[in-house]
Amino acid sequence: MKIATAEQMLLCDRLTSAEYNIPGLELMENAGRGTVAAMARHFGGLAERKVLIFTGPGNNGGDGLVIARLLLEQGARPQVVSLVPLEKLQGDAARNLERVKQLAMPLYTCLDEEELSWVERLVGESDLLVDALFGTGLRSPVTGVFAAVIRCLNASEVPVVAVDIPSGLAADTGIPQGVSVRARLTCTYGLPKFAQVEPPGKEYVGLLEVIDIGIPAEVVERIGITVEWLNHAWVKGVIPARGMASHKGTFGHLLALAGSLGKAGAAVLCGLGAARSGAGLVTIAAPKMLCGVVQGALPEAMTEPLAFSQNYLSEPDYEQLLASAHGKAAVAVGPGLGTAEETGQVVRKFYRELRQPMVVDADGLNLLAGEVAVLAAGPRILTPHPGEMSRLAGISTLEIQGKRREVAADFAKRHGVYLVLKGASTIIAAPDGRLAINPTGNPGMAAGGMGDVLTGLIGGLLAQGVAPFEAACLGVYVHGLAGDRIVRAGRPFGFLAGELAAEIPAAFQEVLGSKCIMKNEKL
Repeated sequence: MKIATAEQMLLCDRLTSAEYNIPGLELMENAGRGTVAAMARHFGGLAERKVLIFTGPGNNGGDGLVIARLLLEQGARPQVVSLVPLEKLQGDAARNLERVKQLAMPLYTCLDEEELSWVERLVGESDLLVDALFGTGLRSPVTGVFAAVIRCLNASEVPVVAVDIPSGLAADTGIPQGVSVRARLTCTYGLPKFAQVEPPGKEYVGLLEVIDIGIPAEVVERIGITVEWLNHAWVKGVIPARGMASHKGTFGHLLALAGSLGKAGAAVLCGLGAARSGAGLVTIAAPKMLCGVVQGALPEAMTEPLAFSQNYLSEPDYEQLLASAHGKAAVAVGPGLGTAEETGQVVRKFYRELRQPMVVDADGLNLLAGEVAVLAAGPRILTPHPGEMSRLAGISTLEIQGKRREVAADFAKRHGVYLVLKGASTIIAAPDGRLAINPTGNPGMAAGGMGDVLTGLIGGLLAQGVAPFEAACLGVYVHGLAGDRIVRAGRPFGFLAGELAAEIPAAFQEVLGSKCIMKNEKL
């Protein structure tokens, strides 16, 4: 599913009406109908429920009026409070106001903060609140009676449903314009907006429902909306098919270069992520003193004991390492390698000379940080967290976090790499300009070893022949989904990276659906 800016969404509406003969009034009706259906799904039956709808200027207020009318049809007890003089409504919003005026429904106006006491009383008597004050076109700080009502909504324990976007959020940045509604449920129309899928805006959105209001897919394509919001349908399409005659050689062989003294666990977790990806074979190249630990912890993987390396990867083992990469479908580099200068020399040379697809994380990234001029050495996926990105890009973490999409897209294009900028709403960027945002994952995953599992998972997908951008997107999505499944099972934090890795096959199964169809299998 694509993600739109406010301007792109406005163009979608205009083009739909102008060239596809779908009037704005019909789009507004579809928006209201979808919102009421979502309210019933999330909050149960609406009959006899007291619903207080706050409306503002423009089409967002018009959406609220449609919602009020449809709620009445369902047996709810809606009341409308307009924060603008009703005679100022125009266009489709004014038309819907005339329809509401014909109904037995309380319709109030509140134009001054001094009138707030009776509004607060109505809020306290309600079962649900609907925020239809401002939409995605908000361009100035929220002040006066609007700000006072938003603070009233946020202070209430009554659930708030936001219409299209929580009022007060800037649609493209997610930054509150002075004050913003904190919704329990947001029903957005046509496509999600960036504020709803990235911090800080997603903290205000609650549950997000994307309502199909009838905008043709051709419109989205014509306008050039390209950023993907990953979902089950998208990632399902890139999971490798598994034919009935498949064997371990069918699904590739990954070489993982990982581990040093005190960090053997990182090598194990990387190998575990690769094995859980569905890769046919996994070999872990590590200093020989670590290989017994690795094999004991992960007997399903093979090891390549580096003959000369004792505590960390060293220069004399380069030729052996190069030979071990021969015939491998893909390579993963970085988890637990350490940052010794001798290790850095080997990693940088290995990175430059190998032509297989490679995913690089953790210490591998830190060892490459001074060599960004040679990053375009082949199909390469770099998976930095913001601190590692700061070292790679030479800019502050604060600056990165303030414009994550722009930084990721620019770095990927300039250096010819695929970039996974980790964090809440992980960004995946391709050198050809493709960009995706991941919705899965949770704060319980803020624990050691999670990135090592992700490195192995992406590497294992590369080994199976998944293209780099798709492998990065699929790996990030399934990794986060595995964490989400653990949280849904009742463990919000305290779970381990190895436990998350064990949940990866079930996450794949969730994406594929209740029945896993093998290629050539008869239905």
